Amino acid sequence: MSTAPAPSSTAAELLGPRQRVLVTGGAGFIGGAVVRRLLADSQALVFNLDKCGYASDLTSVERLLSQLGTAGLTPEGDPRHRLLQVDLCDAQATAEAVRAADPDLVLHLAAESHVDRSIDGPAAFLESNVSGTFHLLQAVRAHWEQLPAERRAPFRFHHISTDEVFGSLGATGRFSETTAYDPRSPYSASKAASDHLVNAWHHTYGPWQFPEKAMAPTCATGSTWKTTWKPCCWPPPRGRSAWRPPCAGYAGERIGMAGI
Repeated sequence: MSTAPAPSSTAAELLGPRQRVLVTGGAGFIGGAVVRRLLADSQALVFNLDKCGYASDLTSVERLLSQLGTAGLTPEGDPRHRLLQVDLCDAQATAEAVRAADPDLVLHLAAESHVDRSIDGPAAFLESNVSGTFHLLQAVRAHWEQLPAERRAPFRFHHISTDEVFGSLGATGRFSETTAYDPRSPYSASKAASDHLVNAWHHTYGPWQFPEKAMAPTCATGSTWKTTWKPCCWPPPRGRSAWRPPCAGYAGERIGMAGI
């Protein structure tokens, strides 16, 4: 079994051969931090899939690209950041976006995430967080199945969730990867549902569909479907932790992080 990269590993070292990265929700708060880190610390092509809704803002990404100059370009002179303005609720558009990105790594951060808005209008959260995740999983599975063996083996799909799927702590206590799910709002329930979808796709289409494509001696799977729970974080996230788990962890692994 290979040794996991050291905590101080750079983005380029962690990514390894994964040079085409699809980030969903990359115009959001945490997604934007992930996109900026990838652009600043690696030479990867970053495909930013975002519907560009009310909470989206690409200002910080555009500012970084201006600062990077030629470092923000490919050797051919094309931009390394490519916006794909797509709503995951649109299955066909999602599939087309995944085909266009042709990713080696998918970081799924896109979600409706405002608790109060979910109480007033829960339907949008079910459509985006549940149906949207389903459409993305289906599109990525179709993409992964047609990859050549040398790209299929290191491929990763990483799902970012929220600690709110575990309910409320009160004055004391803490959550862990083994805490039972206990969502208390339409938002957290929709995120819990998306977590279960990712876990189901790992068990259904990871270990069993292509068991000969083992990623490591302890995990007979051809693809990695992971879930990370994130709490609300301040100061603004650096983005590094979002890609360390998919690049250094194991298939089906669930990882809780104190901040991204």
